[in-house]
Amino acid sequence: MSGTVSLDGRLREGEKIQTRRDAARVRVRLRTVALPVEHGGWSLALEPVALGLLVAPSTAGLFLAIATVGAFLARHPLKLVLSDRRRGRRFPRTAAAEAFLLLYGALALASALAAAATAASYAFILPLLLAAPLVAVQLAFDAAGRGRSLAPELAGSTGLAAVSASIAMADGWTFSASSVLWLLLAGRALTSILYVRARLRRLRGEKPSTLRVIVAHAIAFAIVALLVWVKLAPALAALALFILLLRAVLGLSARHHTGSAKRVGIAEVGYGIMAVLAFAAEHLFG
Repeated sequence: MSGTVSLDGRLREGEKIQTRRDAARVRVRLRTVALPVEHGGWSLALEPVALGLLVAPSTAGLFLAIATVGAFLARHPLKLVLSDRRRGRRFPRTAAAEAFLLLYGALALASALAAAATAASYAFILPLLLAAPLVAVQLAFDAAGRGRSLAPELAGSTGLAAVSASIAMADGWTFSASSVLWLLLAGRALTSILYVRARLRRLRGEKPSTLRVIVAHAIAFAIVALLVWVKLAPALAALALFILLLRAVLGLSARHHTGSAKRVGIAEVGYGIMAVLAFAAEHLFG
């Protein structure tokens, strides 16, 4: 009798352990559905938000920041839903992805409406309208399962950089002044994407075209230097782009062929923080 009780106890304990394991696996799956894992994507999404709030903090700008984060988070489950529909099947993750898509979409929409209600005017919508075709390009490639191609990444990051201009205009900036923020971040984002893609190819043993990457960095630096010369951008902005140029030259040299994708991504997040602080330093410290 005691042996039977002991066996039943062990069975119940085993069922509890299996239940905890199943719950842990569900949590892991939900996390992979709910949150994108790319360091670069997080950085390129948050840099416009951070720059806009640093140089032009306002209630409307805060709501725009929340809307941007909601829209950025919605893209990952949207890609999963579109991928499952292309296959013509529903997986256990599909329903979860649809739920997170609705949640993030509702957050983005509610925050955007709150921004419109608290902003002094609707002028802040102009940069978003101009950026909409670029974002549409990225979404179209996502729908076709080609979101990791170079063209949609460049288009999407350039469009996302417009958020900084929109946040500034929500605080009363003119379109011309806020467009400088958009241009600065676009230069940072485009060169970052080209560099990271080339660096990762080098880590895989391939031989990417480093000249294209270096030339793109040099052009971005020249444009920002011109903005500094005509007093439309702070001098530290040109310094930041010059540091990024040096990073590209050294990182793509023959001597730098070791490391890991994770280290490259984390380092690029650090360079993004440096660039945003350089762009905002004049407004932060006068």
